[in-house]
Parts: sequence; C-alpha cells; structure tokens
Amino acid sequence: MTARQVAPDQFVESMQQEMQQYLQSVMQAVNNAPDGDWIGGSEEQVRDLSADFRRQVFEKAVQLKVDAAEAAFPPSAQPGDGQASGE
Repeated sequence: MTARQVAPDQFVESMQQEMQQYLQSVMQAVNNAPDGDWIGGSEEQVRDLSADFRRQVFEKAVQLKVDAAEAAFPPSAQPGDGQASGE
C-alpha cells in the first residue's frame, strides 16, 4: 500500500459510529411502521436513510484519501518562514 492509500480497516473504523446510527435508524423505521405494512410503512424512510448514509460514506472515503495525499507531501516553504535563502 502506498503512502497515499488509506487502509480499508482504517476507513471502517472511522465509520463505526455513523454505521451504528444508520443501522439503528433503519430498525427504528421498520419498528415504527404499522403492523401489516412494515415494508410500505418504512420503505421510503429507509431509502432516505440509505441515501444519506451512502453520501456520508463516500464523503468520508474521499476526505481520508485527500488527507493521506496531503500528508504524503511536505508543506512547501512559504516566504518569511525562515527557510528562504539569505535568512
């Protein structure tokens, strides 16, 4: 794995709280659906929860990748930071 890659286990660990909340919310939606209409009474809410979770997962994955890429490159010297020649 290169320095700019993120270990899948690290990603899974970083999403534990969100995943637990998502799964709890799905079960709560099904539990709150009327008896005899568990699918119809929860399907739309679960679909919306799933879409939001999918967005969170992708955003987190991309952010971790950006963070890893930035960490792989040292910051460039800025004027006035004492690293310019002649200082």
